[in-house]
Amino acid sequence: MANFIPEDKIEEIKNAADIVEVVSEYVLLKKAGRNYSGLCPFHSEKTPSFTVSSEKQIFHCFGCNTGGNVFSFLMKQDGLSFPESARFLAGRYGVDLPVGEMSAKMRQQVSEREQLIKINHQAMDFFHGNLLSGRHGEKALAYLERRGISRTVVDTFKLGFAPRAWDGLFNSLGRKHVPVGMIEKAGLLVARKDNSGFYDRFRDRIIFPILNMSMQTVGFGGRVMDDSLPKYLNSPETPVYNKRRLLYGLHAAKKKCRKEGTIYVVEGYFDQISLYQRGIENAAATLGTALSSEHIHLMKGFVKRAVLIFDSDEAGIKASERSVGMFVREGIEARVVMLPKGHDPDSYVSEFGAEAFYKMAENALEVMSFLMKTAEKKHGLSVNGKLGILADLRRALASIEDMSARQLYIKELSELLGIDERTVLEKVRETKATLEKENQISARRNERLQLAAGSERSRKAKSLNKGVENRLERQVVAMMLQYPEILPEVDASCVLDHFLDSTLQFIGKLVLSHPPGTKEGVSNLMSMVDDTEKRNILASLSIKEEMWNIRDCRKIISKLIGHSPKRQEIFLKEQIRAAERDNNQDLALKLLDELQKSTVLNRKQMREVLREH
Repeated sequence: MANFIPEDKIEEIKNAADIVEVVSEYVLLKKAGRNYSGLCPFHSEKTPSFTVSSEKQIFHCFGCNTGGNVFSFLMKQDGLSFPESARFLAGRYGVDLPVGEMSAKMRQQVSEREQLIKINHQAMDFFHGNLLSGRHGEKALAYLERRGISRTVVDTFKLGFAPRAWDGLFNSLGRKHVPVGMIEKAGLLVARKDNSGFYDRFRDRIIFPILNMSMQTVGFGGRVMDDSLPKYLNSPETPVYNKRRLLYGLHAAKKKCRKEGTIYVVEGYFDQISLYQRGIENAAATLGTALSSEHIHLMKGFVKRAVLIFDSDEAGIKASERSVGMFVREGIEARVVMLPKGHDPDSYVSEFGAEAFYKMAENALEVMSFLMKTAEKKHGLSVNGKLGILADLRRALASIEDMSARQLYIKELSELLGIDERTVLEKVRETKATLEKENQISARRNERLQLAAGSERSRKAKSLNKGVENRLERQVVAMMLQYPEILPEVDASCVLDHFLDSTLQFIGKLVLSHPPGTKEGVSNLMSMVDDTEKRNILASLSIKEEMWNIRDCRKIISKLIGHSPKRQEIFLKEQIRAAERDNNQDLALKLLDELQKSTVLNRKQMREVLREH
C-alpha cells in the first residue's frame, strides 16, 4: 500500500509531522524529562505508562508494549491504513501529494476501507447539497431553522437531507460508477426482499454525517421531520462504522474538551448540536447505544470529568448504573444531571440558555450518589424499600474494580440504609462472584477463538522473550539503536548470527543495513516494517535512554557469543516443551534428537578447549 505514495513524499510527511502534536489530539501529555507521558489510549490504566519521544518521533507504552511512529499511531488509534494515515498527515501539514498517478491495477488494490470512506464522503456531499438546494431541501432547511439551528452549524456539521425518492442516492452514486456492492457495504442501500434490487436506506430525513477523530465520514444518522417511526435511523455496523467506538460530534468538541477538562455526554444529535451552537462546544452524543467502555476510553484522552445529561426516565438511570464501574476503572470523574420532566438537553438549553445549563451541571451528582438518591426516591426507606435499594445498587458496586473506591461507596450506602457494612459487602461480593464467573466464561470463549486464529504462536514468542538469555539479544539490539558507534563492531563480530530470536535478529540486521543516523532514524526504520510486533519491539528498545560506552558494549557482545552453545540448548528445550504441550510428538522427537547432538557437540568442543590450555 505504501507504494501508492512516492517514498520522497512519505519522507516529506515524516519531516513535517510532529508526533507530540498528533498524539496530543488523543492523549493528555505532560513533559517528563526529555519525553512526554500520558495515559495509554490502547489499554486501561491509571498510572501513565505511555511515552512519546519528540526527539525520536516515536511512541511506546510500557504497559501494553505497543509502539510505533506517527503513522502507526494513527493506524492503531483510528483503524486507518498506511495510505490513509499518510494522506491525513499530508493534509494537516500542507504536503502536496500527487493525484491521478495510480494505474487501473493499483486502483483495484486500494483498500476496502478507503473505498467505503470515499463513498460515505460522496454521500455526505449528496445529502448536504440536497439540503441547500431549494427544490429538495426547502422543507428540511425550514425545519432546522424552526429548531434554531443556524446556517453556520449546518455547514460545520455538514447536515444534509435525504429526498423522499427510493433511489435518489443510488442513482447519484451510480452516475459516478460506484459499485452497487460497495454502496450496500457502506450501509447506504438495503436489498429488496424479492431480490429485485436495492433502495436507499435514508429517505425523507434530516441527515447527520458521523465523523471519526481523523475527520473521515464513517456513517450517518437520519431523523424524520414529523411523528413517523422510527424517529431516528442510523447506519448499520460496517467495516468503518462501529457505534461502540464513536461519539457524535467529538471531532468538533475535542479542542474545548481538552481546554475545559470536561465533556457533556448527551443522547441525541440535536442535543449535541444545540449545546454546541450556544457555546457549549465540549459536548458529544452516543449513537443510539448505551455508553460503552470504548466510549469512556475514548474520552480519557481529552478529559478528567464527564457530565452525563440524561432525560428524566428509567433509561437514563439504567445507563448510569451500567457506566459507573467503567468510569471508575478509567479514572474519570463522572457526574449525572437528570433534566426536569418534559425536557431534553436541546429543549432545556433553548428555553433557559447556556448559563442555566452550566449552573445545573455544576450541581450534578457524582454517579453513585445519584444512583443512591434515585433508588431511595423509587423505593423509599421502609424495610422492603431498603432491600430494593440494595438490589438496585449491588451490581453497580460490584462493577467497581478499585477496592478503595468500592469500600467508600459501600460505607456510604450502609449509612443510608442503616445496615452493617459487612452485610452490604457480602451482597456485593456475591454479585461480584457472579459477574466474574460470567467474565471467565466469556474470556475462555474468546481465548479459544484467539488460539484458533494463531495466538499460540504469539504466546510462545512472548514466553521466549521473557527468558533470561533473551535479554542479551535485546541488549545488543538496544545498543545498536541507541549507540550507533558500536555498529561496525557488531557487524565485524557477526554477533547477530548467534541470535536465537528470529524477530530480534531481523531487527538487528535492519539496523545494520539502515543505520539510524538522524534523530528520526528509528521512525524511518518503523516505516520499513509492516509487522506490528517488530514495530513494538523497535519502539521499546529505542525509547529508553541508557548510558552506553564502547567497553560495556563489547562486554555484552562477548558474553552473548560466549553463551551461544548454552543458549542453543535452552532454546531447544523450550521448543520441546512447546511441542509436548501441543501434543506434537513427531516435532518433539525431532527436536530431542537435535538437542542430544548439540549437547554431545558442545561437550566435545569444551574438551578440545581444555586440552589446548
